[in-house]
Amino acid sequence: MNDEINYSNSPLHGLGLKSLLVEIVDHYGFEILFAYLNINCFKTNPSINSSVEFLKKTDWAREKVSAFYLYEYKNLPGASSDQFSLPPRERVIPEGQKPGNPKKLSLEDAERLREERGIKSAERLREKHEKKPAARDPWAEKFSEKKINPWAR
Repeated sequence: MNDEINYSNSPLHGLGLKSLLVEIVDHYGFEILFAYLNINCFKTNPSINSSVEFLKKTDWAREKVSAFYLYEYKNLPGASSDQFSLPPRERVIPEGQKPGNPKKLSLEDAERLREERGIKSAERLREKHEKKPAARDPWAEKFSEKKINPWAR
């Protein structure tokens, strides 16, 4: 059995970061990229070269841009749950899936999406804190009112 994975079906296969960025900037522009990705290199004095330089140094931003390229620009279906935890360049695109036309994006949709993500993030944080048991404080137990309080007179 061949254990090697065939990445040739992926639109990212053989595509350099600069070429990827040129494609999406030519289609959407820096303003839309900043609105959807919230990466400062697309807002403050944006240029292809400065953005590439930043993205090469910053893994999380590069992965965010690669995922945007796959799922917004190439309009592929979202990653499966087992592939979601992998960086976009390591994800396997199933054989039958072919890239589509770029999605139509607007600044209004970006704002709506940002609000939805903020709500989901707050819900996840709340759920995380609700599930987390309270930390046990041995000092509080030792000097509680039920026991002896050394500072009481």
